[in-house]
Amino acid sequence: MLGTYFYHERIRKTVALFGSLFTKIHVLRTTSAGASINQVRVPLSYAPRSKFLARLQQVENLPGDETVAIKLPRMSFEMTAISYDSTRQLSKTNNTLVTGASGTSTGRGKIRQSTPYIINFSLNVYTNNQDDALQIVEQIVPYFAPQYTVTIKPYKEHPTIKEDVPITLQSVSFINEFEGQQESRQYVQYVLDFEVKINFTGPINEGKVITKAITEFEFEKGTKHLTTTTTPNPSTIYYDSDYGFTSTYDYADISSDDPT
Repeated sequence: MLGTYFYHERIRKTVALFGSLFTKIHVLRTTSAGASINQVRVPLSYAPRSKFLARLQQVENLPGDETVAIKLPRMSFEMTAISYDSTRQLSKTNNTLVTGASGTSTGRGKIRQSTPYIINFSLNVYTNNQDDALQIVEQIVPYFAPQYTVTIKPYKEHPTIKEDVPITLQSVSFINEFEGQQESRQYVQYVLDFEVKINFTGPINEGKVITKAITEFEFEKGTKHLTTTTTPNPSTIYYDSDYGFTSTYDYADISSDDPT
C-alpha cells in the first residue's frame, strides 16, 4: 500500500514519447517559380507557451544584439493537465503475471490492475509567415484521425510487456499576432491540443512459482487414506510454461482392524 517505493517513470516516458513524434518536422523554402531553396528542420523544445511568447516579445528590448533573437519557425509543447479516465477502468481484481525480475524459473511478478488516466498536451507552432505554419500543421494533422496509437514498453524490468498508448488530436486553433507597434516582431501561432491515454500501476509484487501440490483424500472414515503429490515435468519451469505434470499416489491403510 502507500509507503512502498516504486517508480515506473510513466509520466516522464509519456512526455518523451509525445515529444518524439514531432522531432522530424521540416519547412521547405522555395522561389516564386517553385524551385527549392533550402529545407529547414523545425526545432522542438519543452516550454510553457506563456514563457515562449514572453521570450519572443522581449527581443525588441535588446537593440543592437541580433544574436539573441529566436529564429522562427519553432515548436514547443507542454503538459497541461492530468485527469482520471473512468471510462477505461477495469475490475480491480484483474492481475497480470510476469516473469520475476531475476529472470529465474522460481521468480514470478504480479502486476495489479492499472488505473487509467488522461494527460493533456499542448503543441505550439511559431512561424514568421502563414505558409511555414501551414506546412508544419499539414505534416501533423493527417496522422491523427483523430487518434494515433504508439506501442511502448512501460516497465524496464520486464521488456517483453508492451502497451498501446492512444494519442488523440482534440483541436487546432490559430492565433495571428499582429497587435502592437509596427516595428515590433510579428509572428503566426498555431495551437494543437492532444490527449494521451496512459495507465498507472502500483509496485510489482515478486513471489515464487508454486511447483508442488499435495492433496489428501480419505475414502471412508477410519479406512484407507490417499496422498497425491503433483509436480511439473520438468521442474524448472516459468509461471506460464505449458508442460505436463507428474503425479505420485501414496496409499495408507489406517483401518484399526487390519494390521497391514
